[in-house]
Amino acid sequence: MADSIVAYRYAKSLFDLANEKNVVDKVNDDMLLFKKICDENRQFAVVMSNPIVRHDKKLGILKNIFENRVNDVTYSIFNVLTKKHRENLIYPIAEEFQKLYNEQKGIQKATITTVSPLTDAQRKEFTALVAKATKKDVILEEKINEDLIGGYVLKLEDRQVDTSIRKKLNDLKLTLA
Repeated sequence: MADSIVAYRYAKSLFDLANEKNVVDKVNDDMLLFKKICDENRQFAVVMSNPIVRHDKKLGILKNIFENRVNDVTYSIFNVLTKKHRENLIYPIAEEFQKLYNEQKGIQKATITTVSPLTDAQRKEFTALVAKATKKDVILEEKINEDLIGGYVLKLEDRQVDTSIRKKLNDLKLTLA
């Protein structure tokens, strides 16, 4: 079975349990914390996904870092996954949990990539544009990519709007070829 399917099933079970115990917001914060630690500490992420590192060592690491920082529901999933030798799934589970949380709360994540930082007016305009299209609250993540030359790339889940000059030049090159 594909890891993404397994991760979704664990995330769904965790989400249902968190809903049942009225700790969804706290568990979501815990999942964000886990993702942040993995993103900021490459070594931690490598250890968690390394099959050579013994599972009791991984549980010890998780215990030292998270036991007193996260909700009991969150810590229990870390325990279960470690006992089942599935520590490598914690990050994908955190991502899937985030999707479920956003869906329940009516939140749409969007990523805007531009050549230079957005002004407040541009930020409001893009947020309003996405909110109008999706009828959800918007969390706008901003990225800078000078290779775009100009324009922007707006991503919503699996949809993308690319108005960059780089894309237009590539399209022109294909047309002329």
